[in-house]
Amino acid sequence: MTPDYEFLHKGYCDICERSVEFRATETWFRDHLICPVCQSIPRERALMQALKLYCPDYAQKHIHESSPIGRGVSARLVREAKHYSSSQYIPGTPFGTMDARFKTRCESLEALTFPDKSFDLLITQDVMEHIMDPQAAFREIARVLRPGGFHIFSVPLVRKNEPSRRRARLNADGTIEHLLAAEYHGNPVDNSGSLVTMDWGYDIIGEIAQASGMAGQIIQTDDIDRGIRAEFIEIVVSIKR
Repeated sequence: MTPDYEFLHKGYCDICERSVEFRATETWFRDHLICPVCQSIPRERALMQALKLYCPDYAQKHIHESSPIGRGVSARLVREAKHYSSSQYIPGTPFGTMDARFKTRCESLEALTFPDKSFDLLITQDVMEHIMDPQAAFREIARVLRPGGFHIFSVPLVRKNEPSRRRARLNADGTIEHLLAAEYHGNPVDNSGSLVTMDWGYDIIGEIAQASGMAGQIIQTDDIDRGIRAEFIEIVVSIKR
């Protein structure tokens, strides 16, 4: 049975680099405006544009991706980047070790086990809204990046011009305190999902600078011919000086 499409538009996908007909079965384009070839969604195509712009020779760089999603940019990096590595946060698995269940390395962005200056590029896709201590994560990312290296990432900037706010925090006894109603997003290694800990706004750039010293900027793109149109698909680019 042919799906009922809410929207169809012919354009060009920057991930699979083909002329395609973008399609959506729902009006919430952020999750449903799909490339039929690589199955990417708008924020992934926006991230690919930023990657090509800021690091056009990425295929030769040492790259680490935290929590890859198995399609789109992640799949392309696996194919093309000879120095690509990835990890997932898996509770109960020691950091820096391989998890046999998921066949992937376990890492926490708050306490990475990699040596200083290990990577030219670190990628995260909708991860930074799930970190209990984002300041620690930004410091760790800066630590493992080489001078001139980039952290390129998508994160829903739901607060826009309003100050970022914390939704949950970790208490000293290990319990989670919910400051707002619990909200979860999908998690490839946990069917219960990932708790949203931060509602970020545009002030994330200042938070990154204060925590890590990295300069950053927010890229906002609206280009339906490239399949980049939706809410909350800004890409943040931070550079280690």
